[in-house]
Amino acid sequence: MRANLHASVADRLGGVGSRYTPGRRLVVEVLEEVGRPIEVEEILAVRPDLAQSSVYRNLVVLERADVVHRVVTGDGVGRFELSEGLTEHHHHAICSVCGSIRDITVPPRLERDLQRIVRELGRRIAFSTASHRIDLMGTCSDCARPDPGRP
Repeated sequence: MRANLHASVADRLGGVGSRYTPGRRLVVEVLEEVGRPIEVEEILAVRPDLAQSSVYRNLVVLERADVVHRVVTGDGVGRFELSEGLTEHHHHAICSVCGSIRDITVPPRLERDLQRIVRELGRRIAFSTASHRIDLMGTCSDCARPDPGRP
């Protein structure tokens, strides 16, 4: 998978006229290693040798090339993950309290039902859907747990 991932990333970057530089490769490797949407600060925690400005610049290029996908939570903070074309189709559960994001892979039968619903919604508004992403917004189990110290 790793060699295929890097070849796919290089192809996507080439498609937008960019190169697969060592800095971009390090960002991709962090996202692959962590395996969930993360903030720039988390990328820097894993790779403190990277410059923050460089990470931001590389993420812009990687996003333009459809290598990374930005997930924006209710707190407005962007978190980044590898695009679905490089991983697998999934959805997100986003906590509106702490901002945590959990990937959700849906069983095939339920995913087929979701695809049918999305197509039907598209038909109703005369919109041809190419794909879908579903973000569930709510409260994670940690934040929902009663805090005895809270008034």
